[in-house]
Amino acid sequence: MALFVEQLVNGLTVGAVYALVALGYTMVYGVMRLINFAHGDFFMLGSYLGFTLLVGTFVGSSLPLWAGLVLAVVVSALGIAILGMLVERAAYRPLRRSNRLTAVVSAMGVSIFLQNSAMLIWGPRYRAYPPWAVPDARWQIGAVHLGFMQVLVLVVSVLLMAGLYLFVQRTTVGAAIRATAIDHDAARLMGIDVDQIIRLIFVIGPGLGAVAGVLLGLYYRQIHFTVGWSYGLKAFTAAILGGIGNIPGAMVGGLLLGILEMLGAGYVSAAWKDVFVFLILILLLMFRPTGLLGERVAEKV
Repeated sequence: MALFVEQLVNGLTVGAVYALVALGYTMVYGVMRLINFAHGDFFMLGSYLGFTLLVGTFVGSSLPLWAGLVLAVVVSALGIAILGMLVERAAYRPLRRSNRLTAVVSAMGVSIFLQNSAMLIWGPRYRAYPPWAVPDARWQIGAVHLGFMQVLVLVVSVLLMAGLYLFVQRTTVGAAIRATAIDHDAARLMGIDVDQIIRLIFVIGPGLGAVAGVLLGLYYRQIHFTVGWSYGLKAFTAAILGGIGNIPGAMVGGLLLGILEMLGAGYVSAAWKDVFVFLILILLLMFRPTGLLGERVAEKV
């Protein structure tokens, strides 16, 4: 039982990261009907930017540790949000009226460009987040151990997901996003600036991905320029699992995928945990391409 609860907590921690990244996939798909294959690289760049800020800027500064950490997360999110906006303007907007294949090829080109840029800037070796960046505190609840980073990841992720859900469901801008997701032309007739909404989507998604990247770097300590592809693909699987285009579905899919992955790693083998993820993706595409809460996706993908 202790192993089950421990793996459940580990799964929720990793799943919360997947959910944050999956939100970027699902929002772009919901509004533009585009699978943004470069989204995982926003996550990777956010992780690298947080690492650089922590190591290069806050080492030796007079800032308290918690203030440096908050600044690293916020500045990374803002920087990657601006990058997302620029990528949308340069790589996706000119192709908006092209067929979907052209846009997908453009997304892959952006992904390769961002990966290689990261490799040239930070080098091909793994980079390690400093161990002093977060307290090494652990608590024991019965037979289960709970670390400070697990609590931090879960709290930050839940707050961001709840905030995004309320923003989309309860605000005028959120209503405009939902209207644009249904029909661009009808949204324009209602006075909605569709270009602004799409730009906003490319600010929110990469910003959330950057926060997830910093959290993952702090949790696992090591980052690499290829991490955007592997974790991006898992987050994409989470988006499909929940139902791509559906915001609550991406959250549920991320958490569920993380739990399944960690239970598989705990009860079968940690070496096979990536296999479980891609097996889930294959089974979903074969038997339930709509996901748990989503719309039909097979034709659009």
